[in-house]
Amino acid sequence: MTGQNPATASDYVFDNDGDHSSDQHHYLARLLDPLTFERLALTGVGPGWDCLEVGAGGGSVALWLAERVAPGGRVLATDIKPGLIPSRPGLTVARHDVVTDPLPEGAFDLVHARLVLSHLPRRHEVLRRLRAALRPGGWLQLDEIDITRWVAPPLSGGREGEVYAAYVTAMARVLSAGGGDPTWGGSAARDMAAAGLADVDQARWTEVWERGSAGLGLLISNSHHLEDHLLEAGMTLGQLRKVREVMSAPGFSAPSFEIHSILGRRARDD
Repeated sequence: MTGQNPATASDYVFDNDGDHSSDQHHYLARLLDPLTFERLALTGVGPGWDCLEVGAGGGSVALWLAERVAPGGRVLATDIKPGLIPSRPGLTVARHDVVTDPLPEGAFDLVHARLVLSHLPRRHEVLRRLRAALRPGGWLQLDEIDITRWVAPPLSGGREGEVYAAYVTAMARVLSAGGGDPTWGGSAARDMAAAGLADVDQARWTEVWERGSAGLGLLISNSHHLEDHLLEAGMTLGQLRKVREVMSAPGFSAPSFEIHSILGRRARDD
């Protein structure tokens, strides 16, 4: 972890300044952007909208939003390390910790966060703050994972399956460190409703990852990006080298984790 206070977003286990950060965001965009964009389009986001992208990472969603809200709209893209977010007309990039830094209330037509709140011990507090940042009638979309059913044998058995299962188990430990909850996607819709959001709508997605897929590419990248954490979680360097070979081998396949995309709305009379 990068910080000392487990309640801040700066403790996010992935480092935007790391050697494999660009790879991570490349694979995340390939894997998740189609679903994210499909769900965002359901809000009707268009010209003139004011949008907030929290934890913008590599910026692919912020760029998509900036194109949708032009002309006349604006997108504020925030991250604790925003150096990977490109500049575009209508897109403002800011360093911001969503846990500790203030947000304007009632300022946005749309707020989006992907794979952010599940890493934060104070996620329920952050959720309420994101709701407050919406204008009445504004939309909040959260895209999160649930690894509950992912920590299971892959479709390939034998020694390859064993080393992959060890990797997935260690990854679950890393993602759970410091108060993170990589299963939160499965309960995020309930928590959004409890936070006072209306018209909550949840979509769930899974697939099978095969050689060359964005999902396995992401896991290979993460095995480098999080190597020190994975070693602390019980893996060996030999196991990490082996699992990279396994995930790159022809014929290997494994089920994905679940992706949950949840939309909710601040009531118009709120």
